[in-house]
Amino acid sequence: YPSGNLAIIVTRETDQLICIVQEDEPRTAKIRALFQSDGRSTCYYPNGDEWINMSIQGGQYLDQAGNRVRRWTWPNLLPGPHVPLSPIFISLNRHVGVRILAQDKIFVSFLAMGRQAKFNLGTKVQAGAASQLPPPTRLGEEELLLLAFRVRILQLFDRMRGCLNFPSSEQWNKMQPPTYLMTQAVKILELCMAADISDELRSSIRAIVNA
Repeated sequence: YPSGNLAIIVTRETDQLICIVQEDEPRTAKIRALFQSDGRSTCYYPNGDEWINMSIQGGQYLDQAGNRVRRWTWPNLLPGPHVPLSPIFISLNRHVGVRILAQDKIFVSFLAMGRQAKFNLGTKVQAGAASQLPPPTRLGEEELLLLAFRVRILQLFDRMRGCLNFPSSEQWNKMQPPTYLMTQAVKILELCMAADISDELRSSIRAIVNA
């Protein structure tokens, strides 16, 4: 961002790429969107509530009250009739926008200081791929809370190390957490989406990892 805060991170974990969009904040930045090369993606409102959620089957768009505004399925995956996608464009903030045109045409655009960068984060999943994927891991409430607090504690330790390394300046306050911690936070949010837990607990866990 023009402020110097990190906006977009692309990292690799095992056999897939993950793109993370962060909010323009000096401290531990909130995750505004994440896109994975296996077809799963999620965008969040500024308060952390889910905005758009996509999988290899399709996606859904939610309003800020949590009500589903629209739903669609990708035409190449499931046989028979499908719910078509109407193009979607949202602004995560004044610099980052997301445009969803098709499964393989999901664009993240970054505009600042008169210059623009555009990323195509869509992917094409072949028919039958859904049956080859393992079912998502489902954890209980206590396990999810423990994982969230573990990441939060590691984040605090990382900030303490930054403070010790830069005791006479505020530079440590702008340092981003290590990539592995951001990846772990993303994984916990994914597990929350797959778990059978209340929306209140899901919001609490999201607040812990994004604090």
